[in-house]
This record gives sequence, structure tokens and C-alpha cells, in this order.
Amino acid sequence: MSQSLSRTAFATLLLIAFMMGANHVAARLAFDHGVTVATAVTFRSGVTALVVAAILLAYRVPLKLQANHRKALPAIGLLIGIQSLCLYAAVARLPVALALLAFNTYPLWTALWARVVYGQKPAPHLLKAMPLMLLGLALALDVSGAASGLGAGGHWARIGVGVAFALAAAASFGLALVFTQHEAGDLDGRVRTASTMGIVAVIALVASATQGGLHFPNALPGWWGLLGLTFLYGTAFTIMFTVLPRLGVVGNSAIMNIEPIFALVLAWVFLGQSIAAIQVAGGLIVVATVMWLGLRKG
Repeated sequence: MSQSLSRTAFATLLLIAFMMGANHVAARLAFDHGVTVATAVTFRSGVTALVVAAILLAYRVPLKLQANHRKALPAIGLLIGIQSLCLYAAVARLPVALALLAFNTYPLWTALWARVVYGQKPAPHLLKAMPLMLLGLALALDVSGAASGLGAGGHWARIGVGVAFALAAAASFGLALVFTQHEAGDLDGRVRTASTMGIVAVIALVASATQGGLHFPNALPGWWGLLGLTFLYGTAFTIMFTVLPRLGVVGNSAIMNIEPIFALVLAWVFLGQSIAAIQVAGGLIVVATVMWLGLRKG
């Protein structure tokens, strides 16, 4: 970043990362007690859209859209809808930290989509970081199945679908970032977020309808999970668009990519999830690489 962070800004970024990690742990708690992925995304996105819309009204943010914005926003909303459903589907099937680590490959997908859609060549430092990130991910996912003791076949039979969902989430998020940068980068972030979350909520509601409607928790812990994921996600986004601009911090600062580490600790404490030491080491490599890419100047 072009400027050093104040203690307040740094603490705020860590708080957002903590809440995002806790949001996914709460989501897994909800999934384990009867809540479907589509239901969770509906609540999370719908409440966040209302909160950000209230911010728009409070700050009297102009809502006039240009022609390119009107074309781009539905596409971005659709992609984030796919990302949201796929990432929660991964969280429902994998240890939370592993789902987030696989999702953290999105910088690679962003570079790929920028090349495919807009003909931009990947930055040299990204190409250098790519093998390290993939190595870390391979260790974190235990691709050989050695840490799990199941062997490659048995291990991938257990985690394969979840990893596929996490990578699909990363791919769709990467494409959404590329579209946002090129087609809606000049639009107020609060307007983009309100529009995107509203579209995601509608997509998730439609998905819920195909599954027989919204599925609410069947036990008290599930209610805590559903309420927790909604509160944590909405609060994190509210802080992101109200506090961070005043601190002079970019909302997607690389510091927040420490989220999987918070998720790892929280999932161990509240869900009893744990992974092998070699997987933790791989996760640290992925997180460190993504943070280096984000913090690197130029």
C-alpha cells in the first residue's frame, strides 16, 4: 500500500477479517442444524443489502447510473451470487479453513480472466507467486491423502466436491473483480454493494424456492449460526463502507486475507475441526502469498 496503516486502521482491518472468518464458522454451525446454503445466502445478502441501502440514504449518495453501469451491475451481481452459493456449499462440506484457503486462489483467477476477457498480461510478480501459492494449497488440501491416512483416492472422494465448489467460488469472484474494475470501477462502492447484495439475495431466494422454500434451523445452535452469520457479515460490510473510507484505507486491503487463519482457530474452538500440522503450514503459505501480492507496491 502507498501509506502505512495507523493502529486504528490496522485494528479495524483485523476486526473485519475476524468477523468474516467467524461468519463462515457460524454458517457451518447453521448448516449442521438444518439450514440450507440458499437460505443462509438469502438472509445474509438480504440483510446486508438493506443495511447498505440505509447507508446510501443516510449519506444521500447519488444513485444515477451510466449506461455501462446498468449493463455491468447485473452481471456482477450474478457472479457474486454464484460465488456466495459455491463458497457456502464448500464450507458445508469441508473444514472451514480449507474452504477459505481454496477460495483464496482468486488472485490467480483474476489474472486469468483479465487475460482472457481484456487481453491483459499477468504481472511478473503474480507469475512468480503462483507456484508458491499452488504449493501451499496442495499442502493445505493434503492432495496425496497422507495426512488423512485415507490415500489419495479416499481423501479426494471425501473432499473433492467441496474443493470444486471453493474453486468455482474463486473463479466467479475473480471474474466479478475483473468486471468491476473495468466496467464499474468508477461507481461508488456503496452503490455497487447494495445492488450486488440485492441481486444475490434474489438469486438465493429463487434457489431456495427450487428446494422447497427457506429451510430454518432444527435446533437452537442452528439459530445462533444463522443469526451470527447474518450479523457478522452485515456488520463487517457496514464497517467496510463507513469506517474504512474515513481512515483512508482501501476496503479490500490484503491484511483482511488473514481471514482463513481466524477461521481455523474459531472452527477448532467452536466446531472441533482440526487439520494436520503440514496442512496448517500450507495454509500459512497461501495466506502469506496472497497478503504479499496485496501489500506489494505497484
